[in-house]
Amino acid sequence: MTNFPDTSALNIHFAHSAYQLADRFAARRTGIQHFQTFTPKDTRARIGEGHVLVASGFWKNDFLDEAKALQFVQVCAVGYDQFDQAAVKANNVKLANAAGVNANAVSDHALALILGMTRLTHIARDNQRKAHWRPMIADISRREEELPGKTLLIYGTGQIGGRISRLAKAFGMNVIGVRRDPSKAVEGVDELHTTDKFVSLLPRADIVVLACPLTPETRNLMDAKAFAAMKETGYLVNVARGGCVDHDALVAAAQNSQIAGAGIDVTEPEPLHIDSPLWGLENILLTPHSGGETRMYEDNVLDILMDNLERMAAGNDLRNQIV
Repeated sequence: MTNFPDTSALNIHFAHSAYQLADRFAARRTGIQHFQTFTPKDTRARIGEGHVLVASGFWKNDFLDEAKALQFVQVCAVGYDQFDQAAVKANNVKLANAAGVNANAVSDHALALILGMTRLTHIARDNQRKAHWRPMIADISRREEELPGKTLLIYGTGQIGGRISRLAKAFGMNVIGVRRDPSKAVEGVDELHTTDKFVSLLPRADIVVLACPLTPETRNLMDAKAFAAMKETGYLVNVARGGCVDHDALVAAAQNSQIAGAGIDVTEPEPLHIDSPLWGLENILLTPHSGGETRMYEDNVLDILMDNLERMAAGNDLRNQIV
């Protein structure tokens, strides 16, 4: 048995500044009462109304003192570092994240950055703005690349990294994966190694992709030593977290042609400081942490939420349950 309200009494609080979660939920015609707040101030003012909170960045741990009806928090993102898990548990609130919600989107984005860097589409766009028609290039080293036969090294072969590996195989690439436990095979990965082998594998890689969470182990994973181990013709793609890459080391490697370039979707801090040299480097392709933000994002979150509402009602473990 469970004391979770049935659909006639349930009230869901969506809290996000941009995602149209309430509108997309209304389109499902569930009959479940719901509302959305779009600012931290309004979220705090109404935190006591919902039995379920669907939120990410607006969360404050002191909400637990005021959210007397709250039984379940569905994080509408993968990261949940902002939640005090012990306090959540002490208040008998369940917590689940949205792992997998953007696996398709972020892996697609990683491939877009790989193709953008190797096909020089960012430079073509710059030339377009200048109305410059680039002539044929005699210097072979300055031409576009082809992916078949290239070696891709992926740090993190979970849902996102695993799909990147499958996409890479469709382009005829050799794929090396790095993960904590290499005993379980990953489709599309030709070799699996433990994380401690990462730096030693870098000289083999034509493209390095980071698709891992930010942990003490992965903070500044790509530092000066790692960049020095890469091929001068190698590319870095970061769709993980900004803190996985040492900003100054990346700038130095790109400025000094220590690497061919980098496709960067995440930085630390975010937004990227206006005075960062990364803005002006021709061999850097920047996107504003938009890899997971697609037209399907809200509905992907709501699919997970609906599954978990059924599980809450039945008293079962949640999908992606953290607490």
